[in-house]
Amino acid sequence: MATRALLTLRESSPSPWAVVGVAAAAALLWLAAWTLEWAWWTPRRLDRTLRAQGVRGTRYRLFTGDVRESARRNRDARTKPLPLGCHDIIPRVQPMFHDLVKENAQILLAIYWIISVLLSHSQRMLPVFSTCCVEMITRWENLMSSEGSSEIDVWPEFQNLTGDAISRTAFGSSYQEGRRIFQMQGELAERLIQSFQTIFIPGYWFLPTKNNRRMRQINREISKLLRGMIEKRDKAIKNGETNNDDLLGILVESNMRESDGNVNLGMTTEDIIEECKLFYFAGMETTSVLLTWTIIVLSMHPEWQELAREEVLNYFGRARPDFDSLSRLKIVTMILYEVLRLYPPVIFLTRRTYKEMELGGIKYPAGVNLMMPLLFIHHDPTIWGKDASEFNPERFAEGISNATKYQQTAFFPFGWGPRICIGQNFALLEAKMALCTILQRFSFELSPSYTHAPYTVITLHPEHGAPIKLKKL
Repeated sequence: MATRALLTLRESSPSPWAVVGVAAAAALLWLAAWTLEWAWWTPRRLDRTLRAQGVRGTRYRLFTGDVRESARRNRDARTKPLPLGCHDIIPRVQPMFHDLVKENAQILLAIYWIISVLLSHSQRMLPVFSTCCVEMITRWENLMSSEGSSEIDVWPEFQNLTGDAISRTAFGSSYQEGRRIFQMQGELAERLIQSFQTIFIPGYWFLPTKNNRRMRQINREISKLLRGMIEKRDKAIKNGETNNDDLLGILVESNMRESDGNVNLGMTTEDIIEECKLFYFAGMETTSVLLTWTIIVLSMHPEWQELAREEVLNYFGRARPDFDSLSRLKIVTMILYEVLRLYPPVIFLTRRTYKEMELGGIKYPAGVNLMMPLLFIHHDPTIWGKDASEFNPERFAEGISNATKYQQTAFFPFGWGPRICIGQNFALLEAKMALCTILQRFSFELSPSYTHAPYTVITLHPEHGAPIKLKKL
């Protein structure tokens, strides 16, 4: 009898596979519920909350959001280059947001960017900038024809210039490794943009796609190189060797003083690695973009090119520019500000609310992504006047405050406040040095093959390069 009861009990007990199946089904149900909440109900609640307060826009679509529509409009816009001399670039660069702002009320939000930690060392970097500029100019002079002219695509030239300069100033004797790091970061940025233009599925980043595998490989290689460089500097400093002649040395040494042996203070090695990655955008990408658009715009407006050259020659003649005089250049500074207004390296900034907040009379729930359309603000006629889309450096003759009618947050190509871009002083100093060196030796104009086609790959690039005809003075 007991044996029969035991057999009956065993027969009625679930098998291990049945238990696994039930657990798997429960997990799948939980995942489905979480995905539905994350991908549908939460966005829909946020959408309803904002629309109820008059904040309008495109309708939310499951998984894709606005990506597909935005990609379509971007493709259409990129088939139509702009006329030469046209600085009204918003319809081409941000077609979707251009239409939204035109159709709906414009809501502007104040946000900030990257923590600035190394700006006070710009003067120490000037000799490195100067050396890199002279090397570039010498290379250009060697390309001149017997008539003293040549055609050069300055976009890759300026990328090489700024990459070389930031590699030397950031990593000193390790600058060859630094150049390799920046090259990989450039590839990573392009692949990241490609991935943003696809349908987003939860966990997509973990799928072993070719693009994802390559991005992870690049990230590992960058981290490995930086970790080795940081550990080498750390060891050298502990052995009493001086290592504060470049940004990495300054960062490591300052961090050691801050922490003073306390592991709970200062930055970890991983923190320093992330800061070093910022050097790419802070010191290379930002400056190369600014220089490229400056040369393009001055080619379109030769009268301002001549005024800038006259100022440079009055200050320096043919001698190398010095730090103090660079800071006193008025016309060159006005030109750079106006180029930054019309062609800011980064065209919008974003932040995310982590709790409910009120801004501009509108309550934003937690989890809302706020975008500040920097490019729109820089082209806003209500701030800059009817000539907002025209190149007019004269507007900055009395400074930024006067140009913006004392709305200083209306001009912030590098961000604003405590999170201002780490590369602001770095970029402006290098741009002045490079521009002065070029103006001293060359006049320039657009090549007939140039196509005016600004577009964004994180920063604002010339889609078809920047071929320029140089003539030696």
